[in-house]
Amino acid sequence: METISNILFWISNGLLIPVILLLLLFLGRSLILVGGFFGEFYKRTKFTQQLTDALEKMTSENAKQLLSTLPPVRNDLLFSCIHKLGIYSEDRAYCERLLANFEIDIDKELGDSRLFVKLGPMLGLMGTLIPMGPALVRLANGDISSMAYNMQVAFATTVVGMLIAAIGVVTLQVKKRWYARSINDLEFIYKKMQNEKE
Repeated sequence: METISNILFWISNGLLIPVILLLLLFLGRSLILVGGFFGEFYKRTKFTQQLTDALEKMTSENAKQLLSTLPPVRNDLLFSCIHKLGIYSEDRAYCERLLANFEIDIDKELGDSRLFVKLGPMLGLMGTLIPMGPALVRLANGDISSMAYNMQVAFATTVVGMLIAAIGVVTLQVKKRWYARSINDLEFIYKKMQNEKE
């Protein structure tokens, strides 16, 4: 039994460095996500206001004309989809496929946030529990300074894991609202264009 316990202890301790490295990698990626999120927020705020104004005035007859007045937005899923709806409005099957693909692209865009929400706390907990074993051993041996170091690592990994998860939760919730509105707007535009043909 002692041999099995030692093997598990060695495996557990061997995972500490990979867990810390993964936490640092995810922290870096989450900070990049925050930067991109604020860039998208700024870009989306301007475009959404212009799109809302256009949608308020939209009728079946002037749909294409209003959409052509929207300013181009580079590397934006919503603008790209609106632009293609305007071009291929006659092809019903293509437009329906375009809307379905938009939902798939949205799911892909939300992937990083979902990953951080799930893996941030998981890695943080692993980073907490792994150093606790050696810390308790050192406490039993009276080595308080080594125990304190292990506890410092344990608490630091917890905080970093929770920070990663918090970034994931906030960006996920806001982006879900953005994309739900985008889907609603696209379906409205598509229906207006279909009414024009009837």
